Amino acid sequence: MSALKEFQKLVIANATDAKGIPVGDKAPDFTLPNALGVDVSLSELLKTYTVIVKFYRGEWCPICNLDLREIQKSLPQIKALNATVLAVSPQSADDSLTAKEKNALQFEVLSDAKQEVIKAYNLQFDPGEDYHSRRDLNLLNADGSKTLPVPATFIINKTGVIVGSHVDSNYTERMHPQDIIAVLETL
Repeated sequence: MSALKEFQKLVIANATDAKGIPVGDKAPDFTLPNALGVDVSLSELLKTYTVIVKFYRGEWCPICNLDLREIQKSLPQIKALNATVLAVSPQSADDSLTAKEKNALQFEVLSDAKQEVIKAYNLQFDPGEDYHSRRDLNLLNADGSKTLPVPATFIINKTGVIVGSHVDSNYTERMHPQDIIAVLETL
């Protein structure tokens, strides 16, 4: 097995306890700054929209960027179903702006600088010493921590209940936009 595959297996193994919040549970409310430093509130958005919350590792993650661009391609369909998208990472607002601009995103990219929302959604984990020897998360995370969120997607209806989700310790696996749209079409 290649060194990369072994490395991925270690990271995935360290993330298995970060299982997210199950479908049917109430989503924790939050207010976080967007890429321009303006506060965005989940509960305010839920007054008008179904909200898709995408947790990602950071703008430095190529898989995360691909996933966010795929969501962007499906944004017209998502909006047509009266839904909106929030992307959340542990990076600073400046890094959120970089992600938004680099990927030409037309949805909110939020900074969970203290990882409080990431913790509330049961997604935070330490990827392990082998990972830390390869990538310095202290420099990438706004709070200087060595933890990451498991990439995850939550679909939250207007009453604040999680009606769809995808949480996978394998950071290469993401919820496909068509699967998100399929959930939205049932609402």
